[in-house]
Amino acid sequence: MIRDTMLFLGYETKKAFRNPIWPLFGIMQPVLYLLMFAPLQKSLFPGGTTEEALRSFTPAAMMMIALFGSMFTGFGTIADLRSGVLERLAVGPVWRPSIVLGRVLKDVLVLVAQAVAVMVVATLMGLSIGIGALLLMLVLMAATGLFASSLSQALALSLRDENAISQTINLFLLPVMLLSGMLIPIAFAPDWMKAIAPVNPLYHAVEAGRALFAGDLSNSAIPVAFAVFVVLAVLTVTWSMRSMRKLAG
Repeated sequence: MIRDTMLFLGYETKKAFRNPIWPLFGIMQPVLYLLMFAPLQKSLFPGGTTEEALRSFTPAAMMMIALFGSMFTGFGTIADLRSGVLERLAVGPVWRPSIVLGRVLKDVLVLVAQAVAVMVVATLMGLSIGIGALLLMLVLMAATGLFASSLSQALALSLRDENAISQTINLFLLPVMLLSGMLIPIAFAPDWMKAIAPVNPLYHAVEAGRALFAGDLSNSAIPVAFAVFVVLAVLTVTWSMRSMRKLAG
């Protein structure tokens, strides 16, 4: 089981390095947001400093990578289905779920590398954060990415159509992003948005990220966010593995 998963992880990672353009594109959006959007938030915080704006927006940018960088990875799976690559892998002498697990773990590794690059840019802009808080943030981001990637894989294996998966994802991404307080903290939102925001799992991740970057490690949002995304990751990984087993017959 572990051997097969590591085998497919290595295979998918090599594929990503052979064509690094998509991971680079994935990091450009949050970096541009850091450079051009974070300074606009200075007026929202007492003193209006760049560092305060970065403490608020950098964890949101990292969650943006985790969500948008993983939710569309299922399109590659659909392409492999169409070409017959996935079926040939599925009938081989391997543990079937390792095929999808290798893809998901590769996505998580790419996300962590992108997050480190974003942190380098934020540090150059004047942000400082404790190493413990940063490590917790990376773990939370990895759990969020694991959920998003495995959800994308499960949708791809279930729907098997680019239009269907695109419409399904786009239907939910915008409200999920806005209700998370990713761009503007929910504290500045209307009362009706404040009331329904806690229903959104990403809201808890963004709030936990901001608490970590503020050095408030005792904030209750942190364990809530970890609990929510660990549960969601387990559910979506299980769904994606079962979908892979069905494909293999």
